[in-house]
Amino acid sequence: MIFAENPKKIRVMFTPFRDGLQSSFGGKVRLNDFLPAMELAAQSGIQHFEFGGGARFQAPLFYLGENPFECMRRIREVVGPDADLQILTRSVSGVTLTTQSPEGLALQGKMMAAAETTWDRNFDYMNDVRNLLNTGKPIVDAGMHHQCVIALMGLPFESDTVHTSDFYFNIGKQILAFHESGECRVDSLCLKDASGTTDPMTIYKTAVELKKIMPPEMPLWMHTHDTASTAVSCYQAAIHGGCDGVDVSVRPMASGTVQPDARSLAHALKGTGYTLDIDVSAMGEIESLLGEGMKEYDFNPTTTSADARVLGFPMPGGAIGPNVHMMVKAGILDKYSEVLAEFPVVVEAGGAWTSVTPGSQQYWLQAFNNVMYGRWENIQAGYGKAVLGYFGKTPLPPDPEVVKKASDQMELEPFEGDPLEAAPKNIEGAQQILRDHNLDVNDENTFLVLACMVPGGKVETNQGLNFLLGKPKID
Repeated sequence: MIFAENPKKIRVMFTPFRDGLQSSFGGKVRLNDFLPAMELAAQSGIQHFEFGGGARFQAPLFYLGENPFECMRRIREVVGPDADLQILTRSVSGVTLTTQSPEGLALQGKMMAAAETTWDRNFDYMNDVRNLLNTGKPIVDAGMHHQCVIALMGLPFESDTVHTSDFYFNIGKQILAFHESGECRVDSLCLKDASGTTDPMTIYKTAVELKKIMPPEMPLWMHTHDTASTAVSCYQAAIHGGCDGVDVSVRPMASGTVQPDARSLAHALKGTGYTLDIDVSAMGEIESLLGEGMKEYDFNPTTTSADARVLGFPMPGGAIGPNVHMMVKAGILDKYSEVLAEFPVVVEAGGAWTSVTPGSQQYWLQAFNNVMYGRWENIQAGYGKAVLGYFGKTPLPPDPEVVKKASDQMELEPFEGDPLEAAPKNIEGAQQILRDHNLDVNDENTFLVLACMVPGGKVETNQGLNFLLGKPKID
């Protein structure tokens, strides 16, 4: 049983209005349907919200006809000037669909700060510390709180070298070395488990060792999902190990593939000396108002229910539902179990990167291809580029046979350079697209177009451009 020798208040980031939306609906929720509940949450005293980034950047543009920057500005209006508003960024790709140049990430930092962001949680699915350093600098330069992530995942195969407490501690040690040298300021660390598959003891040991070397003023945060029904246990382990903050949500966007409900964790901490820094008695009213706003939405049981099978196929909550839906539409749901069984193979052969965006989809699509076309007979583009090194250094060396097959099929050589330096310089291209369509060439318009550019993509399918032209796709 955990207990605090001295009473300790645990900081909370409230996630229903970003990760809750993504894990439940892929982020495809209209702003006005959840904004009243967010305002009520702020009025109840909650002062730290997740409010943008991740799928909540693309989804408004791609499916709702909403400007994500305008959504962020309106959220600031209702939560007041003092609340911390946090985004999620994906290292070399930021909030975009492809690897960005340093100039592109600098523009992203500028725009996110201008859209009222105060904290940026930045993760790299390879846990490549060089990537974290290079993509953290634009966050710091823009004046935001830089929360650097150590990405966690429970392995679907046995290994004593990666995804262990020692492995995570060594990543944290490298991050802190950059901070201490002045190369890149780090304001807090976060242990982030997007699939909810890391066991509590690994989390506890990691937290204990990290707190020994972290500056005393630097917070350690913990983020997980309740997909395997272990989120509260993992938070208890993290808190007992010294974590200072956690992420919680509220029904109907809680538990299942989302974070646990704040009330569940508060209850589990009763009598331990640890308390949350929010008033959980307000959760009932917030839940009621949020439920009213979401009454037209269909909650998929795949995302609202726990599924212990995730321990064998570590997938983030927001990725499971869409993949099942895709197989149902294609009439091949009978292959679902075979795809899941292939997961350990593609994870180990790929090099055991963490199952967070885009790594989770790379794993899924390669497992799918292996089942449908024969093992390694059809290398999926993202998976292939990952094993070839185009997104950073994999935690384990990838299988040489798979590397060769990827290189041969894709006609690409292995890459050991800096992904950012190899990225296309998209700012000029985005600005030219704006000129070609007689649109204002300003920073916001430029980034909306840039964020939707993909290699080989056609201009007419750029959803940022279509939004600015008044022709958004509504789904």
